[in-house]
Amino acid sequence: MPVCAPPPFRLDTASTAPLGDTRWQPHDLLRLRRLRHDDSEPPWVRDAFARAPFAVVRRAQAAAGFIAIGVRSDTREQRYGAWAEADDVEAAVTPEQLLDVDPSGERRALPAFIALTALRSHAATLAAFRWGPTGSVGFELATGFPAVTSSSDLDLLIRAPARLTHEAAVAMLSELQAYAGHEGIRIDAQVETPAGGIALAELAAGKPRVMARHSQGPVLVADPWSTTNGGD
Repeated sequence: MPVCAPPPFRLDTASTAPLGDTRWQPHDLLRLRRLRHDDSEPPWVRDAFARAPFAVVRRAQAAAGFIAIGVRSDTREQRYGAWAEADDVEAAVTPEQLLDVDPSGERRALPAFIALTALRSHAATLAAFRWGPTGSVGFELATGFPAVTSSSDLDLLIRAPARLTHEAAVAMLSELQAYAGHEGIRIDAQVETPAGGIALAELAAGKPRVMARHSQGPVLVADPWSTTNGGD
């Protein structure tokens, strides 16, 4: 997040509760009854939240009872890291639940939505996984707010609790790139592993170490499915 509010709790109380409340995971979208105020928040935040009272769960350590969230507005530059109280969550939706939601009316003709519809029906490499849209596509499907444009990327989250082989990652990336090329957009897929979120492109590249993003920050890991990962 370009701008982030300071945590409303002592940092040492967050060490044993990486996500604050495990009912929600990174990329889940939360409908909130209120947004905590902080003097550091940008001026656009209140208007954006009034139009769509949702926030995305982000990766950061949080004390019990708190959730690290991100608020977004119309432009890519307007992103704000904040904190919500668990009692303020009215509803939550996961990326995979959004596969059952269709965009409204003429919005279906936008390239990112066309690509998502095609992947839902025909993507062979995704069939064995739980996955769904994040980013602007996920936000619009969850909130009804028109966040997607004709040039929007299609961001995906793919859950891989069990090992994804290099060969499978290559095949998945190749298939996603084919759909992206057909619609003239970019598909950016993140694979959720036990070590954290990792770009599918990195897994497919066959690097000796890949960057995993988790609540304590990014770390290089040799095996995202190992129980003995260490970071650099």
